[in-house]
Amino acid sequence: MYTDGSALGNPGPGGYGVVLMSGPYRKELSCGYAHTTNNRMELMAAIAGLEALNRPCEVELYSDSRYLVDAFNQKWIDGWVKHGWNRPKSGPVKNSDLWKRLLKAMEPHVVTFFWVKGHDGHPENERCDRLATAAADGSGLLTDTGLEA
Repeated sequence: MYTDGSALGNPGPGGYGVVLMSGPYRKELSCGYAHTTNNRMELMAAIAGLEALNRPCEVELYSDSRYLVDAFNQKWIDGWVKHGWNRPKSGPVKNSDLWKRLLKAMEPHVVTFFWVKGHDGHPENERCDRLATAAADGSGLLTDTGLEA
């Protein structure tokens, strides 16, 4: 699974893109929001990809978002959960609504996170970027109800 999120203005119009691959099968997902942030779209890409799976899977999730990948690989998420979604020095964890949704989406799966350098010519990452920016530029944008003011 390859994921990417984008926001024009941050906050501003945003979108996510996902490329799911399994053997010969490939599926692309994208969606746009009228007012959101880049980090929220990075999380929504991972959520949408995992929620699209219809049975438990072993997932290799590739993202150019350190925010997403490091939260799991550096075990930040464990501390956030342990401390009730608060960070000792800086208060509430941003985007906790999406982090919680992501953890729920991960439950039936075994997910391993990999960081890829963005805009570095990786075909699937570049495709996700195009999907995300096209969704942000599109019509019929959704409302990101969890965006903190």
